[in-house]
Amino acid sequence: MLKRWFNVGKIVNTHGVKGEVRVISKTDFPEERYKPGNTLYLFMEGNEEPVQATVSTHRLHKQFHLLQFEEVPTLTEAEKLKNALIKVPEDQLSQLAEDEYYFHEIIGCDVFTENGDLIGKVKEILTPGANDVWVVARLGKKDALIPYIDAVVKDISIEDKTIKIHIMEGLLDE
Repeated sequence: MLKRWFNVGKIVNTHGVKGEVRVISKTDFPEERYKPGNTLYLFMEGNEEPVQATVSTHRLHKQFHLLQFEEVPTLTEAEKLKNALIKVPEDQLSQLAEDEYYFHEIIGCDVFTENGDLIGKVKEILTPGANDVWVVARLGKKDALIPYIDAVVKDISIEDKTIKIHIMEGLLDE
């Protein structure tokens, strides 16, 4: 069976002279995912096979996660990692609580009203603060922004890739 990989970040630059890299995180669990001792897999442009890397240090700096890998002790070696995608295999995904979902489970779901009318498909998830906001692509209309809150999201079926929402006043203004 083919191994499924999930994107948890992208290396955008180096930081300092000791081999640290700047990462834009794409994971809901950065503290867990980037914990020293964890194994991550780096996918470099033009390389089919991932490079295995063990986190030796992790810290936050402005909006970036700074990581250092045991296998990358110098700035020169860290330079080669620019633009690498950081991924983990499916078997490293954590078990979530009952009403929690990974982004990859929600993106691609069809969104319906409580009456069964199709609104569109979730294409992106924004994380502005208090709650996530799902960006739903609609045919012939501008994208809808759906807050992931109990008052709006009524049912999620990952198996069927469907979401049922309650339309609050002003939610779908054209």
